[in-house]
Amino acid sequence: MKLTIIIIFFSLVLGVSSQRWATFLKEAGQGAKDMWRAYSDMREANYKGADKYFHARGNYDAAQRGPGGAWAAEVISNARENSQRVTDLFKYGDSGHGAEDSKADQAANRWGRSGNDPNHFRPAGLPDKY
Repeated sequence: MKLTIIIIFFSLVLGVSSQRWATFLKEAGQGAKDMWRAYSDMREANYKGADKYFHARGNYDAAQRGPGGAWAAEVISNARENSQRVTDLFKYGDSGHGAEDSKADQAANRWGRSGNDPNHFRPAGLPDKY
């Protein structure tokens, strides 16, 4: 119900046609796949110091799809960082553990979404496959 109201609201306010919504949703789906691919590559590579590179790369690839991809990248990135804060709270208490890392991850996310080269964060020695 809420989603329907939101879609109607944005359609009326922004004058978005149904074709543009379809394009937006397609880009969002493709962007979500790009984010998953970057996450999977990061897990596979298991390379120390490559976290920020994969954050930037996933956001960059998703944003290149268009507004829907950039939206998906932002939503996924924020959800990931917020969920990490919650799990850290249970694990470490209110110690601020991971807060700096989360800020650095979000900076890399914004870097990639802005269209900047994710290789800025690429660590030396990371295999060319990635």
